[in-house]
Amino acid sequence: MAKSSADDAELRRACMAAIEGTKHKVVLSMRVVKSHGMWSKSGVSNVTSKLGPIPMAMGVGQKNMAKPRVIAICTKQKGQRTKAFLRVMKYSTGGVIEGFDNLRSQSVALAPPQWTMRNCDDRDVLGRIPKVVGIDVVEMALWAKENTASTTDKKNQQDGPVSIIEAEGDFKVTVEKELVSQAEEEDVEALLGTYVMGICEAEAFSERLKRELLALEAANVHAILETEPLVDKVLQGLEVATNCVDDMDDWLGIFNIKLRHMREDIKSIETRNNKLEMQSVNNKALIEVLDKLVERFHIPPEYTDCLTIGQFDEASIQKYVEACEWLTSALRGLEVPNLDSTYAHMRSVREKRAELGLLKASFVCRASEFLRNFFSTLVDFMINDKNYFSQRGQLKRPDHAELRYKCRMYARLLQHLKNLDSNCFGHLRKAYCASLNLLLRREAREFANELRASAKVSKPPTNWLEAPTGGSQSGNSVDTSAVSDAYAKMLTIFVPLLVDESSFFAHFLCFDIPGLVPPGEDGNESGSEDDDDDNNDDDQGTKDINDKDGKSGKTSPDLQALNESLQDLLDGIQEDFYVLVDWACKIDPLRCISLHGITERYLSSQKSDAAGFVRLLLGDLESKISMQFNRFVDEGCHQIERSERSARLVGVLPYIPRFAALATRMEQYIQGQSRDLVDLAYTKFVSVMFVTLEKLAQTEPKYAEVFLLENYAAFQNSLYDLANVVPTLAKFYHQASEAYEQACQRHLSMIIYFQFERLFMFAKRIEDLMFTISPEEIPFQLGLSKMDLRKVLKSSLSGVDKSIAAMYKKLQKNLTSEELLPSLWDKCKKEFLDKYDSFAQLCAKIYPMETIPAVNEMRDLLASM
Repeated sequence: MAKSSADDAELRRACMAAIEGTKHKVVLSMRVVKSHGMWSKSGVSNVTSKLGPIPMAMGVGQKNMAKPRVIAICTKQKGQRTKAFLRVMKYSTGGVIEGFDNLRSQSVALAPPQWTMRNCDDRDVLGRIPKVVGIDVVEMALWAKENTASTTDKKNQQDGPVSIIEAEGDFKVTVEKELVSQAEEEDVEALLGTYVMGICEAEAFSERLKRELLALEAANVHAILETEPLVDKVLQGLEVATNCVDDMDDWLGIFNIKLRHMREDIKSIETRNNKLEMQSVNNKALIEVLDKLVERFHIPPEYTDCLTIGQFDEASIQKYVEACEWLTSALRGLEVPNLDSTYAHMRSVREKRAELGLLKASFVCRASEFLRNFFSTLVDFMINDKNYFSQRGQLKRPDHAELRYKCRMYARLLQHLKNLDSNCFGHLRKAYCASLNLLLRREAREFANELRASAKVSKPPTNWLEAPTGGSQSGNSVDTSAVSDAYAKMLTIFVPLLVDESSFFAHFLCFDIPGLVPPGEDGNESGSEDDDDDNNDDDQGTKDINDKDGKSGKTSPDLQALNESLQDLLDGIQEDFYVLVDWACKIDPLRCISLHGITERYLSSQKSDAAGFVRLLLGDLESKISMQFNRFVDEGCHQIERSERSARLVGVLPYIPRFAALATRMEQYIQGQSRDLVDLAYTKFVSVMFVTLEKLAQTEPKYAEVFLLENYAAFQNSLYDLANVVPTLAKFYHQASEAYEQACQRHLSMIIYFQFERLFMFAKRIEDLMFTISPEEIPFQLGLSKMDLRKVLKSSLSGVDKSIAAMYKKLQKNLTSEELLPSLWDKCKKEFLDKYDSFAQLCAKIYPMETIPAVNEMRDLLASM
């Protein structure tokens, strides 16, 4: 028995390979033969001819011949449902199975495809012939009618499988096309109704079917034999048609070659035409660009004459400015990116750039030389005219309005010179600074000399701490305010002038510094006296030509260049300020305080970048004033130290009240930020005074305490009012107060012990023993018995009023300041009562049975004296 193709594993694997990538699984595959049968349109008289397949003759073609195919049943799992597909596959030329489905609809005239098994083993795949069980043919027909509505007449444009969907135990079968027409179906039903099939007798029915099958096959063979002449005619016609087609193919090949040659010729012509057209456009554009480039090369003759041989005068300035603007524009036009980089290296462009460079160099050299001579000539004219400076009895303020006006006429020319060649500005700036420096120094020197000559002041005492007290009082009445007024006037006139000159110089000679304050707009305190025309810089062209450069955040150069130029511009003028400071400090050293405050006020008001040198000048003045004042303070400290050699330890030292007078005058001169300077002087003076007091007190210990308390008291009394308003003096006031209290304590204790030494020494011995033994044991110690206590009381307190009077006389005898005696005597009585009260408490604790004078009795006695 032959093996069924349904069991062929190799066939199944080939089918799986053909549908690889579709997620389908092959369940069953069989080899079959595909063929078509023709349904007859005649009546039902010949049933065999109607149902039998009639193969087409060979002359008609190979379309209806039997073809080998493979039918495969595939499944696809989709969720909980299983979908079945019927696929038809064919063999390729290499014998490889391809996934090819040919189940598309056929026309009504043709019967549907017939699939024939190769052998009985394929047919009886389950071991028996398939049969229909439990259904009648009539019922099948009725079922077909009911399901006719579910069929579709749409023809598939692609081969596709017939799908069988199984869901929840029910089957749904979709038939894509009716196998027979409605009329043929009715003929079959009528035939089946008149024919006794005998289905109940299986053997008879089977025999009858076999006989009918043989008759049907015989009829098919007979039909084939009858159509042989027709097939021959068809074959002959096909041969003739084939020859005609071959001839046509030859002609078409010839025409195709000719057409191809024509296409190539047309394409070549179009290409050449496009190139010519592009060349024409490019030549036109090149001519336009070259015309523009030639225009850039043209140098107007009027500009050439102006830049090479013209004279620099006021009337021609505008012409020079226009020539510079054209030259700058022409040079920029020949540079990348204003000029395309392709043209930048052309010989003609390089030659024209070199020609313009020579023109630029010639003009810059001529203009620089003219401006240097112009600056020097203008300043020399002003220096030679004495009316510009202060004279005897006439203090004249410097006026640079005319100078700036004449300079501003060339401001725009300087701007263009910088655009053309910024390297030439180094020499121009030096020439301007050198010329103007001579003028400024001459003006400052003449102004300072006239200030000193016109100031009429009396010279106060120079040795404030050595002069008599009366002289110190007369020194306070000397008015030296003219000295401060002269210095303030010097700063009021020249600080704004120097700041304006610095700012004008920075603008006029083109220092690119963002936020630079124009001259006359510094915001200083004395700006109300400045020239009105200083605010008209824009009208004269001192601002930048292109304002947008200042607003676009243009990178500013280093300020070091400006500071170096300002150093050259103003160097040396500080000497005249130093001379004025030395003169003021020589007349009245205390005026350094007011000078320092005035300088600090001007220094804090200078914020602009152009005022850099002015800030340095004011800083140097401030340092010099501080140095002069510190020299005066150091000299005063030396005076105090020198007094140590000749001073006597009697009464109050003279420099203490003189320092109070000095401090009072110093407070009158304080202005602004000079408080720190004065406080530092106070600290030096008082520190030296206190150290000197302590050193003098150590030379004679016998009078040291009285000497200290009198001087510390005098210091407090003389500085009481100032200490209430000056924090630094308040600190030293409290220090002197503590030293006074300590000196009083030591001196009063000495006086008390001198009269009552035995009494209080007895109390001290008791206090010392109480640290080592109990109070009950003290009366049994040597020298501390009750008898010893009675002896001490008798010797010390008998005639106690005389002893107290002796204390008062001794206190009065050593004092030179009578105003201190009452307060000291009160302190002495209080100190004695405190000591006696302590003694009485010890006696009550150690000797409870002994009787001593009560503290109240002693207080009443002291009060009565």
